[in-house]
Amino acid sequence: MFHELANYYDSFVAEKDYRAEAGRLERLARQFQRSRGNSWLDAACGTGRHLEFLRRRHSVAGVDSSEAMLRIARRRLPGVPLHQGDIRDFRLRRTFDVVTCLFGTIGHIGSERELRSTFHCLAKHLRPGGVAIVEPWIDPDRFRDGMIHLMTYVSPTTALARLTYSRRRGRHSVLRSHYLIGEEGRGLRHLQETDASGLLLSRRELVQLMESAGLSAQYIRRGLRPGFGLLLGVRPSGSSRPRKKSTRPA
Repeated sequence: MFHELANYYDSFVAEKDYRAEAGRLERLARQFQRSRGNSWLDAACGTGRHLEFLRRRHSVAGVDSSEAMLRIARRRLPGVPLHQGDIRDFRLRRTFDVVTCLFGTIGHIGSERELRSTFHCLAKHLRPGGVAIVEPWIDPDRFRDGMIHLMTYVSPTTALARLTYSRRRGRHSVLRSHYLIGEEGRGLRHLQETDASGLLLSRRELVQLMESAGLSAQYIRRGLRPGFGLLLGVRPSGSSRPRKKSTRPA
């Protein structure tokens, strides 16, 4: 679906404050990072909006599975290395001081085995002392079965609407979304998708999966969006073993 909606993605999330989020991420990186460099990889970078601000003080790169989204990111970020790849198994043959994976992207990974592979992949791209910052999917205790959510965007030439119905199926979320796109001179289009891959894991389970990748992990309650928090994992420096931190929310 991303290849069909890529040109409208930024409009759907127009109210998202990427500048403020980038600033929050930088403060967390300074707090938890133990390596000395300033290289930053954004995994599942989408159209590159976070990198747009992070590149001002960091040597940045991005990876995303959608070539359509990357085309937009390349126009926005000339000269920035942007690669196509799956967050479960991409290989860039270099490491970074900070690796981020945001906006609940891990909620599109449908099994614990694949999520463990994702954390291992992120960890492999960290330098010793580097930090991974991951924005998780919805907490099982906060998931509202049967919720309806509407997103809209209106400009002088374009009107967009996304209506999503959320259901729970075992340990997974099922999101059924309908998109209505109206453009001046092009008429109306209707698209729909169903995403049944959202794995509903507790924060403690997510911390344990991140630790299985060899990172010293924790969950902090204050994240980029209300109610979501952030997972943080630091790669041990040298040959030291990961120090397990409390999984109690900070």
